[in-house]
Amino acid sequence: MDPIAYYSREDIKKQIVLSSQNREVSAMYGIGKFGKRPDIIQFENDITEMVKRGATSFHISEEHWRDPLSLKPGMTKRDLDNLRTGWDFILDIDSPDLEDSKIISHYLVEAIKFHDVKNIFVKFSGNKGFHIAIPFKAFPSKVNEIETINLFPEGPKVISEYLEHMISAPLIEKYGDSFKEKIKIDTVLISNRHMFRAPFSLHEKSGLASIPINPEEILTFNKETAKPENVKVNMSYLNNSKVEQGEATSLITQAFDWHTRNIQRKQAYEELPTQKPTKEYDELTEAIPEEYFPPDIKKGLAGIEDGRKRFLFILINFLKCTGWGIKEIEQRVKDWNNSLAQPLKEGYVISQLNWHKVNKKKVLPPNYENKAYYADMGLLPEENITRKFKNPVNYAMMMFKVRKPKKKKKVSKPL
Repeated sequence: MDPIAYYSREDIKKQIVLSSQNREVSAMYGIGKFGKRPDIIQFENDITEMVKRGATSFHISEEHWRDPLSLKPGMTKRDLDNLRTGWDFILDIDSPDLEDSKIISHYLVEAIKFHDVKNIFVKFSGNKGFHIAIPFKAFPSKVNEIETINLFPEGPKVISEYLEHMISAPLIEKYGDSFKEKIKIDTVLISNRHMFRAPFSLHEKSGLASIPINPEEILTFNKETAKPENVKVNMSYLNNSKVEQGEATSLITQAFDWHTRNIQRKQAYEELPTQKPTKEYDELTEAIPEEYFPPDIKKGLAGIEDGRKRFLFILINFLKCTGWGIKEIEQRVKDWNNSLAQPLKEGYVISQLNWHKVNKKKVLPPNYENKAYYADMGLLPEENITRKFKNPVNYAMMMFKVRKPKKKKKVSKPL
């Protein structure tokens, strides 16, 4: 289809204008030939004029700007932070094979849903991949006492690496080691003033449109629906109308916690170059009974009003690391949830447990120093405990080792 005819559609122009608000925009004039930057699109007629001058596609920034036209090369981080009003989390999955992109994108969406993010947006890139997005509104105003608005590009990069880590084990387990090299999220693309193809914009190489799709339909997506003559505008991309403020709090908090622990492990290994890396906990041959649990875990199990989802995350990881089997974990988690005055939805609890069934790797719960968990939830133990133990698992391991009854040795009777 001729680009002029396609971009003349009122519904297409309307969607591109909506997605361009408060963003830097740049039109492409053929493969690899971008127009001026910065630029903006305010009216539908702006699109018509650009296409008449040869524009073949439109690209928009991940970041939201107070005045996009004030952007210029060489700006300092402080200047960019002062001009930025927000950012959207965009994952660009673009494998050489569309079927691989479908699988990876599906697993990423499931990993995001695991953190109780309800509003996830997905669109076909227009060629061999997908753009998975979470609107800025879904994130909390602060993370670790830092304004979230200033966590760009660091925030999206940490989340991307965390999600890649989450999906790697189950994908390799299902599709084999050969799939390992395919699980790559290019965080280089997450950078200041980086752009991605606007929804409903055409792709120069394939001739297809970058159309929004239902996240549940990634695996069954058919490129035929992206042919310009077949495109239907039945949903918007990055629509904030139903997004709950802070619904992605668990995702970004856990991502930064994982990132911090990852750095600490690397630093510990670097300090011991001649030794083999040590495990963060010893493998157990039996489950640690509840009598040896730390006060914070016991208190959470006794009942909690605020932070139930965060405590569930702590609890499952804690039980896995203290030798509990998945069946025992399932039963204890369900008993705990049923004892709450306001239980978590059964579907949410089951989804968390199912994820851990697939991911057999043991990961320590957050350390006590992580304020978003124990302190903010009223679970932080007394200082004499946090001074000795970094983590609830460390406490349980030590108490079990020191206090559990010793087996009496058999004394052989003399003949």
